[in-house]
Amino acid sequence: MPKDAFGREIDYLRISVIDACNLRCVYCMPINAYFAPLRSLLTPAEIEQVVRVAVSLGFRKFRITGGEPTLRSDLLEIVSRMASVEGVGDLAMTTNAIALPKLAVKLKQAGLKRVNVHLDSLNPETVRQQMRWGNLEEIWEGILAAEEAGLVPIKLNSVVTAGFNENDVVELARLTLERDWHVRFIELMPLGTGECARLSIQRYVSNIETRRRIEQVFGPLIELEQTNPADESRNYKIPGAKGVIGFISPVSQPYCGNCNRMRLTADGKFHLCLLNDDELDVKAALRNGGGPEKIAEILLKAVAIKPTGHRLLQGRSTTERLMHQLGG
Repeated sequence: MPKDAFGREIDYLRISVIDACNLRCVYCMPINAYFAPLRSLLTPAEIEQVVRVAVSLGFRKFRITGGEPTLRSDLLEIVSRMASVEGVGDLAMTTNAIALPKLAVKLKQAGLKRVNVHLDSLNPETVRQQMRWGNLEEIWEGILAAEEAGLVPIKLNSVVTAGFNENDVVELARLTLERDWHVRFIELMPLGTGECARLSIQRYVSNIETRRRIEQVFGPLIELEQTNPADESRNYKIPGAKGVIGFISPVSQPYCGNCNRMRLTADGKFHLCLLNDDELDVKAALRNGGGPEKIAEILLKAVAIKPTGHRLLQGRSTTERLMHQLGG
């Protein structure tokens, strides 16, 4: 298993397969977003090549992200190719779930194990405002389809944004009382420049405040043992609940010291840290005849120079990429 310069074991590769999305969440993507041309995206075969090399180096956990990955017409081939690689221990996907009523069973059959679903509120009007082109009924139908197909445990990701959904966190948390789901609350992160980055700063809500809102209704949460130090979520339960409440707090409680993640962008760059601009190009090697040894060399270099953490408190973040181009 490769280690970076700070002794962190890097064994988790998040693979963005597309930067386009059928939603326009206010903190993620501007209405007039630019998308990479399809010819610039890695093909299923190229993604498989990278995964095979990553597994040979000790990577075991993989996640498919976007944009919205279900917009790839060849997504089932991507999943099947990745799942066929011996040594892939966990294969998950982050999605808005809109396409899952049609795709969930097929994705499970192709080898996908579970999904994380982005849902910011249970209030239909809030969903329309914050996720802009989102429809709660469609997303909910997709969540239930994923659960029925066995893509479990279901994890819901809610990005808490002042003036939009900060008052909706209690009802999201309430889902865990009767459902064996993980409901996770994520702090805003200012990525890139422009309206989304400005909103992420101006509308930031600390998870300290989100937890306080939840505990005002349900009482003190029970903290769960952190079985995986690299897990970005700090997990809790409402007493007697079936599910789990998680807090992902990159700003108020950074977890950079235990980071085990590397990211591959849809256009073929290893992005070394979500909140930094450092990248190494692997697509050029893939398309210029570079074999497994060359891909391994680039990936190991990416691990070796991975930054120690973000610099948000110094007012520094990415300038080159927006959230929809990195997949979170």
